[in-house]
Amino acid sequence: MIDNHLTRLETALAQVRGQTPLLLRWGRLLAEELRSGARLLACGNGGSAAQAQHLTAELVGRYEAERRPFSALSLHTDTSAVTAIVNDYGPDELYARQVRAHGRPGDILLALSTSGTSRNVIAAAHTAARAGLRTWALTGPAPNPLASACQESLSVDAPATSTVQEVHLAVVHLLCAVVDERVRFPHKVVVRA
Repeated sequence: MIDNHLTRLETALAQVRGQTPLLLRWGRLLAEELRSGARLLACGNGGSAAQAQHLTAELVGRYEAERRPFSALSLHTDTSAVTAIVNDYGPDELYARQVRAHGRPGDILLALSTSGTSRNVIAAAHTAARAGLRTWALTGPAPNPLASACQESLSVDAPATSTVQEVHLAVVHLLCAVVDERVRFPHKVVVRA
């Protein structure tokens, strides 16, 4: 059991290594946009919500390097808004309504879903695109509706949800590492991929 789990994780992480140019581009762009006053909105359900919140906490607080805080909102954390929206508008509007409230052109929405089929996350991606936000998805195996709804996606081809979630956490940390490096050394050209 343990060996199988670790083998699945190693295989999925090897796939992500092949997407290093995408991660570098996302991290650099995220750093530039956050430094210029844009914000990151992040959303997901269950474990993906936890990953979204982990990412926003690292950006508002810090990852490893000391730097100024950045504007990053995890859209599931305001329980009064969440319960009111679901009660008044239904679960599919949970994140879309908050994107309309908080998102501005130039902001970034990172939408997370291990299945890629979460209707409220997909609705948020469509709403964000219409509002002029950049839309990125972290999903499980592609093709899936969320990856299609976003401008760019990183899909983890793994057979187990737990493996997808573990890789998503690694991606969150990799993005934060690139942001930290870019903020500390804004003119440094990183050639490695």
